[in-house]
Amino acid sequence: MTLSTSHRPPLVEEITGKLRELIHSGEWPLQQRIPAEPELMAALGVSRGTLREAIKALAHSGMLEVRRGDGTYVRNTSEIAGAAQRMYLDHTQEHILEVRVGLDTQAARLAARHATAEDVAAMRELLAARRAAWLAGDFTAWARADWDFHVLVARASGNPLLHELYVSFGVVFHDDLLRQQRRGGYNGLPHEGHGGLADAIEAHDEQAAVDSVNRNLNSCAEWLQE
Repeated sequence: MTLSTSHRPPLVEEITGKLRELIHSGEWPLQQRIPAEPELMAALGVSRGTLREAIKALAHSGMLEVRRGDGTYVRNTSEIAGAAQRMYLDHTQEHILEVRVGLDTQAARLAARHATAEDVAAMRELLAARRAAWLAGDFTAWARADWDFHVLVARASGNPLLHELYVSFGVVFHDDLLRQQRRGGYNGLPHEGHGGLADAIEAHDEQAAVDSVNRNLNSCAEWLQE
């Protein structure tokens, strides 16, 4: 059987790019429904068929999710995140954690080298919110603040590709945190894994930052093994 190369029409590529930018820029927020087809067709000046092809392309990449009878929702802010989350389904938690070790330690090392005073202040604010949420029993907010802290460290690394790769772990990491929280005896406020990391970054101590990450992830690995 001979297969011919498939090419999308230039207009579909153009509209796909415009929709992608609306998602990537945050104008269409994560987990929110995008405007209905008639509104988008009018705004973009395209036919229903062209629009649907563009949406289909972004749904295939994992950025959009089409829910029949409900609408289309933003699922990820980049193709990297969409592809990564599909890949994670085929791997164990241990394998995911091993990959995180590489990303986390490099993010911590670079953040200790490049983070600004404003970055550190933002980290402290997230840790305060994390603590308040844990003590209030709002574990969803606690997990979100915890994740936002790690994402901020990745962003403070100054490496946008590392930051984007790290963000791709969002849903998986959040679910793991909540799974750990439900186990008896779990401590959701260890200083050495978060406060210690912020201290090391503020002091521009790269080795201390890496050591803090390793202690935190070793603790996570112990919980996964139980």
